[in-house]
Amino acid sequence: MIDVQPPVEKAILVGSPRKGSKEVAVLQEHLDELERLVDTAGAQIVGRLTQQIVSANAATLIGEGKVEELKALVAETGATLVVFDEELTPNQGATLEKEMKLRVMDRAEVILDIFATRARSHEAKLQVELAQNEYLLPRLARMWTHLSRIRGGIGLRGPGETQLETDRRMLRKKIQHLGDKLKDVSRHRTLLRAGRRELLDAALVGYTNAGKSSLLRSLSGEHDIFVEDRLFATLDTLSREVELGEGIRARVFDTVGFIRKLPHNLVASFRATLEEVVEADLLLHVVDASHPEWEEQWDVVEGVLAELGVHDIPVIPVFNKMDAVADPVSFAQRARELYPDAVFTSTLKIDGIEQLKGELRRREQAARPPIVLRIPLSDGKRMAEVYRVGEVLKRDVVGEEYEITVRMPAGEAARLGVGG
Repeated sequence: MIDVQPPVEKAILVGSPRKGSKEVAVLQEHLDELERLVDTAGAQIVGRLTQQIVSANAATLIGEGKVEELKALVAETGATLVVFDEELTPNQGATLEKEMKLRVMDRAEVILDIFATRARSHEAKLQVELAQNEYLLPRLARMWTHLSRIRGGIGLRGPGETQLETDRRMLRKKIQHLGDKLKDVSRHRTLLRAGRRELLDAALVGYTNAGKSSLLRSLSGEHDIFVEDRLFATLDTLSREVELGEGIRARVFDTVGFIRKLPHNLVASFRATLEEVVEADLLLHVVDASHPEWEEQWDVVEGVLAELGVHDIPVIPVFNKMDAVADPVSFAQRARELYPDAVFTSTLKIDGIEQLKGELRRREQAARPPIVLRIPLSDGKRMAEVYRVGEVLKRDVVGEEYEITVRMPAGEAARLGVGG
């Protein structure tokens, strides 16, 4: 048998921040991240090119001289793909492809490609397909450039244009259809939330590869939760009920990671999944403490949360991977100055998540202030239910009734029909 492997794409990365912008200082770090993205997508990096631009060239983003330099680098390296860190307009992408005579992508398109390969559930596939189609719609003309290369094809140009318009209409219909399906998903999630028993809902949010899935695995003790040291290892929202100690439980959600320049249509299409974030009682903002650019990553996540309309939900900063920090004591002191409520975790240490569990316990107890219930001595069934759903702090016998001080969600007390 002959083992036929698909050829590996050879990619050149291009960074072109605005001259004088703060992105200039971290240009190489941003290209390093783009390299990880392109590597995750399955391509080999064969070169880099950078230019600080005063203003974007409407046709090619970078200057004409840089375009020539890029063409020479393509010829020298045998590259089959050029990836820009900045978003390209449909016109810029088409012009660059014509100049380079090869495929040109931007960061957003690479992210969409990774999401497409990582989507596992029906819901995630719907969301990625919607985002891809919305990205593709204004760029359809690039897919039809082959028609303009046919010389003397009488009757070809008109049908080509007609077919392009037909494809646009079909794509718009498909986008609407996918949007309707995702509305059904959203309604289904709302029904599921209504049927859950009352617990503290905490959503893990953070930059991709910050260690959210590892934290959920450590909190829940379930080792079948998928963890991988790669960008966007998790696309589907995963929830687990977590034992926090002292008989207290919480529901913790793992969500898709965020990244710099996350495509807006991707955020919009993943809104159904990220509803768990919007509806959460508490956000656990997980930060890779060992990453040199963790502060910028923090700002990126806060920006995406603002885009989702998340403003009034309490946030606990969780600085993860503390085992990989060179000077953890100094780091913790500085982080606490910036974020007094911060907790510090390491999933590689036996007691690495105890601080987080303790803070979750405190928040859960604060959300359920003690109430006093009175139950007839003869009502053993209701008494057992109180112990099952609440945290009994004190029990006395007063006449023919139990007087119980208990922490319990108000909804549960109403359901049991017990009062003080």
